[in-house]
Amino acid sequence: MRTERNLTRRLDRVFARLDREPERPAHIDVPVMSRHRVVLFSATLAFYLAIVWAVVTTSWLVRLDWQVMFFRPYQQWPQIHAFLDYYVVLGQRGPTAVMVAAWLGWRSWRQHTLRPLLTLATSLLLLNATVGAAKYGMGRLGPHYATVIGSNEMGLGGDIFPSGHTANAVVTWGILAYLASTPRARRWLSALSAITSLGVGLTTVYLGTHWLSDVLLGWAAGLLILLALPWFEPLIAKTETRLFDLRDRWRVRRSRPVAEPAAPLAPVLLKTPRGAEAEQSAPAREPVSSTRASRGLAHLAPGPHTARSERSPVTPAGSRRPPGGDRAPRGASQPAARPLTGG
Repeated sequence: MRTERNLTRRLDRVFARLDREPERPAHIDVPVMSRHRVVLFSATLAFYLAIVWAVVTTSWLVRLDWQVMFFRPYQQWPQIHAFLDYYVVLGQRGPTAVMVAAWLGWRSWRQHTLRPLLTLATSLLLLNATVGAAKYGMGRLGPHYATVIGSNEMGLGGDIFPSGHTANAVVTWGILAYLASTPRARRWLSALSAITSLGVGLTTVYLGTHWLSDVLLGWAAGLLILLALPWFEPLIAKTETRLFDLRDRWRVRRSRPVAEPAAPLAPVLLKTPRGAEAEQSAPAREPVSSTRASRGLAHLAPGPHTARSERSPVTPAGSRRPPGGDRAPRGASQPAARPLTGG
């Protein structure tokens, strides 16, 4: 009973937090480039360059890569092969970026800030630029495509060095620790992301898709990006301010009232000359439709057009009425009839 009550209380607290209106924290802890971080960045960069030099010069690290490859871990422990096939997905960029972006998007909405999403986007851009350039610049082939035993397989058009899965796991899961709101959460998430990323890298070695040195260099490449993020914080803050300004302008434009139609102007009386008053008082003729006028023009004979009253009467052939001039035009008053006289 007590366990059920405690669980109910915890669920009530969770739902009470979810029901609160989103609010921006009073103070957001933004990491700065401290002296301790600069020392870690320098040490990691030296480790990165040392691994590259060891592989380029075909040192003991390359011999270790070949020994691990010939050991074939996937044949030594086949029972964990199915599990590791799914576990390695934690290092693929697409699924991990979607999961982390969903969580950081919810945090951005709750805290009224775009910093989590912008920080994730910045880290992924840095990852694509740096790791992608190193992959294609060094052109190392993987274990499945190796050509000469004992060689470093560099400059042969490959894209395996450093390990992209490992670097992506370090950056994607490490960004959660970077954006943690408390020091305790940051420590726990840092340890969890380090274990996860190192496990992803070793899984690629187990599956035979990467050399061991690929994993070490990928781990260092991802850590360099996380350590360098405070240098990009001013740019992230400036971008967030501009995006919020654009949002506010858009809201203002949407909330503007629609302009009301202008009131009709009062008629203005114009003074006309006296001679035009009679013309204005006369009834206006009804306009003839354009279709009717154009229709009548098709039946007119060529020549100047005359009014009906000006035309001379035409007597049709065979008419019984003589073409006498005693016929008055239509509408005129008829003269009085003459009395009949006997003849």
